[in-house]
Amino acid sequence: MAPRKNAKGGGGSSSGGGGGGSGSGSTSAGSSSPGARREAKHGGQKNGRRGGLSGSSFFTWFMVIALLGVWTSVAVVWFDLIDYEEVLGKLGVYDADGDGDFDVDDAKVLLETNEKLDDPGQKEKAKKKKPKLLNKFDKTIKTELDAAEKLRKRGKIEEAVNAFEEIVRKYPQSPRARYGKAQCEDDLAEKRRSNEVLRRAIETYQEVASLPDVPTDLLKLSLKRRSERQQFLGHMRGSLLTLQRLVQLFPSDTSLKNDLGVGYLLIGDNDNAKKVYEEVLNVTPNDGFAKVHYGFILKAQNKIAESIPYLKEGIESGDPGTDDGRFYFHLGDAMQRVGNKEAYKWYELGYKRGHFASVWQRSLYNVNGLKAQPWWTPRETGYIDLVKSLERNWKLIRDEGLAVMDKARGLFLPEDENLREKGDWSQFTLWQQGRKNENACKGAPKTCSLLEKFPETTGCRRGQIKYSIMHPGTHVWPHTGPTNCRLRMHLGLVIPKDGCKIRCANETKTWEEGKVLIFDDSFEHEVWQDASSFRLIFIVDVWHPELSPQQRRSLPAI
Repeated sequence: MAPRKNAKGGGGSSSGGGGGGSGSGSTSAGSSSPGARREAKHGGQKNGRRGGLSGSSFFTWFMVIALLGVWTSVAVVWFDLIDYEEVLGKLGVYDADGDGDFDVDDAKVLLETNEKLDDPGQKEKAKKKKPKLLNKFDKTIKTELDAAEKLRKRGKIEEAVNAFEEIVRKYPQSPRARYGKAQCEDDLAEKRRSNEVLRRAIETYQEVASLPDVPTDLLKLSLKRRSERQQFLGHMRGSLLTLQRLVQLFPSDTSLKNDLGVGYLLIGDNDNAKKVYEEVLNVTPNDGFAKVHYGFILKAQNKIAESIPYLKEGIESGDPGTDDGRFYFHLGDAMQRVGNKEAYKWYELGYKRGHFASVWQRSLYNVNGLKAQPWWTPRETGYIDLVKSLERNWKLIRDEGLAVMDKARGLFLPEDENLREKGDWSQFTLWQQGRKNENACKGAPKTCSLLEKFPETTGCRRGQIKYSIMHPGTHVWPHTGPTNCRLRMHLGLVIPKDGCKIRCANETKTWEEGKVLIFDDSFEHEVWQDASSFRLIFIVDVWHPELSPQQRRSLPAI
């Protein structure tokens, strides 16, 4: 599922405004129109020439004016002749982001708008209304709100917090003041990297929504930001409750329903997410965001052929939230499974759009700049001691694995990632995400003791150490691992003479008993087991050798 991007500071430039109401919309008395001002600049006559003035006289006056201009500029710099507050006040008429003043953000908006208006097809989009953040009362204290918001926009977060807290103390029923306080706490949490401060912001966003006479736009912004920050803290169920309230308040807003669908996906409730997206598509059948998520859910339900048109049309819509590597990944995978040769066209497009490292290497959780190749030699990895230890002790490792199979077959669990087209494939895991399974190691104590000497594998929080048994008639679909941060070692333990092979990218190899194969499973790979008896291997994941010690400590587990 595609993540929703969070806007820094609680809602981005459109929501950070100090006043969605009116600014100073008129010029002072006696001001001329823009056209008249342009004429005055040129002396009131065409080409800027007054009657009776010779060319040489014009040149003389031009030089005088130019020199005066230079010295005026010098005076401005050295003697601070400009009343900046007055200038900024007059520019307030050009407030483009709804915060009550003219600043760099407004300049960017105006420049972008002017460029877009050159294209007649963009004029309609430029008319999009700004969110209204002020109720009638807040308009009466707009000066105080604007002053506090200026501090926040200039990065003076602590001062802004104090300013908004003072306004809230004076006017506890002011929704805009409390929203400004929440934004400041949000910014402060980011600045200090403090979950405690962020929890305060989440509570303050809730306080905004509980006040009377909250403008509709402000209510939406507050609850949406609350939901986003709850998700950031991992409070998925709390976020879901916030999203449910939003949909109850604004039942006709399909974008909120789309967010609610994501909320259900984040807690693993695919059934309710599916219902939400069905509702959205019944009302807006061309909603690309709903389509890609609905297709994602269908594929997770193994409705492979049904998922393809939704994923494909959703990506093609170009709607926000649809250009995500996961959707290209699952569309290509679904096409491969039904034999559609267009799969690699979508992988190629995903690569061109920056979602994949290459057409073959399609992992989504990556560290940039790491050496990338499908197959590796022990010397290239630098883990020669580990490889030698595995190969030297392969019979010990094999015997403990076979003993577990004989005594407690229930410890070998079926593969559960929907990677098999057919067959029987099970695994017995000793380490997962850098954590040792103590109970499992009781079944293979010597193997676990052997591995404890090699932190490059036992400490690999993006990998596993496990036995893997595959029975005849098994085919594993082409697939890729989740990350380029690991390499995968396969130690052959029980290998039938013929019929077992593995392809990684465009090269296919076979296992040998007592020998290690090393490949990067972030590249596409595929497995066939067409022998007459089972195949048993030992899988050992290791950190990519180019990761630094600090990266190995700090990368989150997968």
